[in-house]
Amino acid sequence: MTNGWTDDRVTLLKKLWTDGLSASQIAKQLGGVTRNAVIGKVHRLGLAGRAAPSRPIKRIPVPTARPRPVLVVPPHVAAKVESAVKALAPAAPAPIVKPVAKPVPPPQKRGDLIGVLQLGANMCKWPIGDPGDPDFGFCGAQCSSGAVYCTEHAAIAFQPALSRRQSGSKEDRAASEVRRLARLANF
Repeated sequence: MTNGWTDDRVTLLKKLWTDGLSASQIAKQLGGVTRNAVIGKVHRLGLAGRAAPSRPIKRIPVPTARPRPVLVVPPHVAAKVESAVKALAPAAPAPIVKPVAKPVPPPQKRGDLIGVLQLGANMCKWPIGDPGDPDFGFCGAQCSSGAVYCTEHAAIAFQPALSRRQSGSKEDRAASEVRRLARLANF
């Protein structure tokens, strides 16, 4: 299969390699040698660089930025939106009101407190004091069946959650209304 590497074939190999042909293309032109034989000979001759690449470089087109669409709002719709914003916007910021928790009753005397082993099914299990202190105990007051705490401690433990309607500020509702009107304006 090999015709050998004569001086003429080596000269032609050097010329084709510097012209930028691939090893497969050179093997076809020389005839009688494989692609791997061409690569081996190029390596032994020390022909590292090439004048031009064997294949043209594919250029990736750079996408151009598309202009953003401009929202065109008819004047009568813009007036409605502006009046809705003015109607919903507060004149002055509303003060933030934090719910006030009922004060915890002061710790009872040690004689009134119940130890953990003395707690029954219908007794208040509200802890009083620090568990590390020797005078720690539980309320122990009578509570309704199924309840964990007496009425005083249940009022402290279970605060009613604000409804969804109460929790949203007037500004949030105004912004929501403006977004809704803007969607309607786009048809």
